[in-house]
Order: sequence, then C-alpha cells, then structure tokens
Amino acid sequence: MILFAPVFALTLTLASVSGWAQAPAPAVADPVPKVDRLPKQELTAQILYQFLLAEIAAQRGQFGFAAGAFVDLAKGTRDPRVVRRAAEVAFHARQYDAALEATRLWLALEPDSQQARQMLSTLLLAGGRIDELAASLARDIAAAPNAGEGLLRILRAFARYPDKAIVLRLIDKLSEPYLELSEARFARAQAAAGAGNVDRARAEIDKALELRPGWEPAALFKTDLLPKGAAQLEFLKGWLTDNPDAQQARLGYARGLVGEKRYEDARVEFRRLLAANPDNPDMLYAVGVLSLQVGDAGDAEQQLKRFVEIGRGEQNPARFYLGQIAEKAGRLDDALRWFDQVGAGEHALPALVRAAQVLVRQNKFDEARERVVRARAGQPGDVRLVVAEGHLLRDAGRHAEAFALLDKTLASQPDDPDILYETALAAEKIGNLDLAERHLRRLIVLKPESPQGYNALGYSFADRNIRLDEAVQLIDKALVLSPDDGYILDSKGWVLFRQGKLAAALEVLQKSYAKQPDAEVAAHIGEVLWAMGRRDEALAIWREASKAYPANEVLSSTIKRFVP
Repeated sequence: MILFAPVFALTLTLASVSGWAQAPAPAVADPVPKVDRLPKQELTAQILYQFLLAEIAAQRGQFGFAAGAFVDLAKGTRDPRVVRRAAEVAFHARQYDAALEATRLWLALEPDSQQARQMLSTLLLAGGRIDELAASLARDIAAAPNAGEGLLRILRAFARYPDKAIVLRLIDKLSEPYLELSEARFARAQAAAGAGNVDRARAEIDKALELRPGWEPAALFKTDLLPKGAAQLEFLKGWLTDNPDAQQARLGYARGLVGEKRYEDARVEFRRLLAANPDNPDMLYAVGVLSLQVGDAGDAEQQLKRFVEIGRGEQNPARFYLGQIAEKAGRLDDALRWFDQVGAGEHALPALVRAAQVLVRQNKFDEARERVVRARAGQPGDVRLVVAEGHLLRDAGRHAEAFALLDKTLASQPDDPDILYETALAAEKIGNLDLAERHLRRLIVLKPESPQGYNALGYSFADRNIRLDEAVQLIDKALVLSPDDGYILDSKGWVLFRQGKLAAALEVLQKSYAKQPDAEVAAHIGEVLWAMGRRDEALAIWREASKAYPANEVLSSTIKRFVP
C-alpha cells in the first residue's frame, strides 16, 4: 500500500496558495513543472472538495472510488500533478484501463517525464500489450546513442516485474534488429534465465561471448549459468588465461577455489589480486586467512598486520587470528595484547577464553579466572562463560571445583545441552562414571542428531577399555553424523587400538592428527606406535607435541607411563 499525506496538512497546503502554481512538488524523478506550462486553473470549492474526497477515500483503502474521483478531476483540470496522482491511485486500485488513460494524458501534458514513461511501460506490460509496448520502447532504443546499452537499461527497468515470461517476449522483440550486438545477446540471456529457460540463456550468452570474447560481465554471467563447482572453475580458468587483467572474474575464480577447499590455489589467485591492489583490505584479509589455512603463519601474520594497520573493514577477526598466531609461536605477551584488542561481536568470547588460557600458560591462573568471573557477572545468563571457567579449572587439574561449578549450573538448567555435556566430562574426571554416563545418555535423547553425546560416551567406554562393541556403535553413529570431525576420528582410532587393530588404529589416528593436531591425539598415536614396536617414532611425536602443549595432562601422563 502507498502512503498518503495527511488530509489536514494537504488542506492547509492547498488553502494557502493562489492558484496551483505553488502546489507541492512531485517526486524527484521528474522536475517540477514550469509555471507557464500549468493550466490557469482557479482552486474552486468544488475542486478542493473533490480532491479531498479522493484523498480521504484513498487513506481509507477505498482505492476504486479514489481512482475514479481522481481520474475525473484529472480530466477536468488537466493539471499534470493531479493527472499523475490519478494514474498512481488507479494503478494501485488495479484499474489498469483508467491508469493507462491517465498516464497517456500525463505524457501528453509532460512528454519529457521519465516517470510517466516508466508508468506507461509498466501498465502495457501488466496488460500483456507487448506489441504496443515494444513499438514504444523501440523508438527510444533507436533514438539512443548506444542501442545495446538502451536494451540493457530496459531490461534493468523490468528486473523486478514478476511475470518473467512476458519480459522475455518483450526483450526478444526489442533485440531482434540488434542481434549482431553482444549486448542484445546478453539481454536475451538474462531475460531467458529470469524466465527459467537456462538452456536458452546459455546459448545466448555463448553468442554474446563469440561477438565479444573479452567482455567480463558476459563471462561472469556465463559462470553463474554453469553447474556450481568444477565446471565454473574450469571455464573461468580458461577465460582468465586470455583475459588476465579481469579483476572481478579473477575474484570470482578465487572465491570458487575457496568454496572447493583448494586453499593454496585460492591463495595464488588472491595474491595476484593483491599485487594489483596492494592496499585493498579485502585482498589483504583473504590472503592472510588463506595463508593461515595452509599453515603459512608467517605470511598470514604479515598480511593481517597490514590489514589492521590500514584500519578499514572488520578488525576483530584479524586481531583474533593474530592472537592465535602469536600464541602458537609462544609469544604469549603478543598473543594477550591481540586478544585484548578484540572488541564486541562474535569473536569477543573466544578472545576472552584464549586470553585466559594464555594467562594460565604464564602461571597466572587467578588472573585468568578473575577475567572469566568478571565477564560472567556482566552476562549472568551466558552458559558459555560457565563452560569457559569450567575448562580453566579442568586444565589446571582442579576437577572437583570444575564439577561443583558445572553441577550447580546444571541444577538450574537441567536440559541445557552444553552444560549437560561439560558436567558429564567433569563427572568422569572425578570418577563418577555412572553420573557421566547418565548425563551423556540424556544428551543423546535431547539432541539425537548431534554427534557430541555419542562420541563422548563411546570414547568414555573405549578409554576405560570396557563395552567395546557398544563403544564402536556409538562412535560409528557419531561419524555418520560428522564424518570429517578430527576428534571423532580420534575416538575411532582409540577404540580400534583397544580392539587390538593396531594398523587400522594408526591410520585413523594419523588422519585425525592431520585435521586436528591435538595433544591427546598425539598421545594416542605415540601409544599405538609404541605397541607396534616403533618406539623412536613414538618418542618423536611425543616430543613434538610436548613443545606445543607442555602442560597437557593426558600427554604428560602417557609419556610418563612409557618413559619414566
């Protein structure tokens, strides 16, 4: 529904002028009609009454009555502003014949009005009068300095029109004399795609590219028409070979490579884009994140620091990643500085947790816990902060305190999945295995499509070397739900080890470590290698993991069992 000016304000406006030369200006799409073009019309009581009657009817939703009153008034006054109002109200009343009549009068009074021409085109299209509309628009195209651009402009004008089949018929008629122009083929391709005729769209865009092989918009549109994935990448790769300076196409190619998880190839393309735009923050960020993804921490740090220096774009993710890079490199003060610079948003909580973990590594447990407790006080309903405090206590070996904190929270939120899970793990750490199992089975009932409960319960059995057949079933169920999860693969490898299947266990654990180089996975791999008699390899992976995770309890206890 359109919005109308309040009647009271309109009455004041009309009553305060002499004649209509000073009436409110029409929409900015058209210039204000010149005074000498307006009719010498006195504002009589009858005209004012009829105008107000029509406006009141429109405000009450009686568009049919309002349209008739406005059309009558338009014919009587021939004032272009009233005629325009009549056309608009009749259109919204779906009285298309009346709207068309008013619009033709509007154009007769204001032949240069672009808004009137757009209204006429819309009405002819809505009425299916394609031949009449095509004849009108064809004259505009012929008079335009560039027929191809004129066609594309018309296509854009009808982009939101709902009947795409009618738009295609119109574009076909208008483009018929210009089929040697790439723009005409491009317009046909877009109209066909809008109408759902993908085969026709592909044929037309191929003809556009035959006429103009290096035209980037056509190449990009052809990419959109191809099946997602390999077909798009193959086309863009070939096209970019002949058109290496096409920035948007290369950006699309690079993003497509990311979508296919071809991160190193994507980084090469983003580097080319960055070379052409050395201070472009989007390119810097993309190269930095991709470098992090492929394990090139040095390059990632360089690009992300430059991104932060430029100061454009969302800074928090880059600061968080820089904190992670510094933490992994053992530069704990730098890591803490970056994490502390992360502001509000989705990275705020992860940064707080990582900062606390850094403080623990610096033997500042009390300060780390104080940060989390202070954050909890500011967000008392956020269970993620309870979980974060529980993790700190667990990592510090204070398992009884961790369980007490989580169990208290669970009493007030008994069906919260995250608290159930964490309380189960804490219960296991203090030896309350029955309670841990009960919580995990409750979690499976609450979230049957989540792998978390199945994996934790299965791993619990495997780690204690009990009920291995059930452990296998639980872990396999988790793998079905999340086949590429590194932690679940670790559970699978561990249960295979418990079953004595050493070669299979090692293969799965190494796959897990490649996805998630975690201290506990390293501990498991080393134990399997030791059992296979490959003790030098076991010691090597334990030494490597110990450098990265010197305080990990599972890793430390595993090494002590085999190397007193």
